[in-house]
Amino acid sequence: MRMKTTGLLNDLRRDRRVDLLRRTVQSLFGLFCLYAGFRFYLYYLWASGHSDTYVPRPPSVEAFLPIGALVNLKRLVLTGQFDPIHPAGLTIFIAALVIGLLLRKGFCGWICPVGFASNLAESAGRKAGIQVRLPAWLDYPLLSLKYLLLFFFGYLILLKMDLAAIEDFNRSTYNLVVDAKMLYFFLAPSTLSLGIMLFLVAVSFIVRNFWCRYLCPYGALLGLLAFCSPLAVRRKAQNCIDCGRCDRVCPGSIRVSHKETVRTPECIGCGECVSTCPARDCLALGSPVRRRVPLLLLPAAVLAVFFTFYAWAVLTGNWHSALPPELMRQIYSSIDLQQLAHP
Repeated sequence: MRMKTTGLLNDLRRDRRVDLLRRTVQSLFGLFCLYAGFRFYLYYLWASGHSDTYVPRPPSVEAFLPIGALVNLKRLVLTGQFDPIHPAGLTIFIAALVIGLLLRKGFCGWICPVGFASNLAESAGRKAGIQVRLPAWLDYPLLSLKYLLLFFFGYLILLKMDLAAIEDFNRSTYNLVVDAKMLYFFLAPSTLSLGIMLFLVAVSFIVRNFWCRYLCPYGALLGLLAFCSPLAVRRKAQNCIDCGRCDRVCPGSIRVSHKETVRTPECIGCGECVSTCPARDCLALGSPVRRRVPLLLLPAAVLAVFFTFYAWAVLTGNWHSALPPELMRQIYSSIDLQQLAHP
């Protein structure tokens, strides 16, 4: 019995390293996004004529432009031409889609900085004892919101926009400076925008992962793609001790202890349920070919796919925008971001 208990504790120590790895990877991506955002702010100051010091525009800020990326993914399918204006945004978007197809919502669980911030707020709210779980009669209707938003954007872009409309959008001044428009949104938000942002931040401490669970259309799309993923958490009911730890740690609020295979689109592929399970051979990451897959394979594959797309984009010239910096400076200096409206 003593040997069995010791072996169980060793398993837990080994698997808990997955949680530390996830926090570390998320932190590094989060810090990089802050660094890229600061570099883009310096670029914006130069491009708008408020600074004489030129700072190269960091392409990675385009990761926050998924709507434009969806528009140009359709253009890529129709014409075979990669977006020359925001190529990094399209590259990151395609990488996230491929990760969703193969590795569940691994992009949400291991890379997305918004998801990381949401996790931090959730953790703080739980420690402060202010977190609540919404009743089912409210939770399920709210869950539909992100799918309604996804349907709305999908309808407008995939069904209503033809190639001519896409080309007009790409040539518009709005699309050329949409990254600066996004920056301006945070630098000088309207009263309404500021109120909404403060509400989302505050409610994230009270309701677990509020934005990711109820409002993110990006996550909704990746969740639907994850239905095709060969990887899933599997549970051996005969080995379950009904401790409920997997349910409590799941960022997606999934009742893992009631499922044999976790196929729900809310699963972000974080592996926390597997790593925290105290019962031997109960929860495991599996595939149709192999019942038990090493848990570390998931984050390793997520990062491998992501950085493979990045390397491909750099090597093929599909990472940096084709627009010359001097041209962008002329455009920035001639517009009013506050008055610039969506075409």
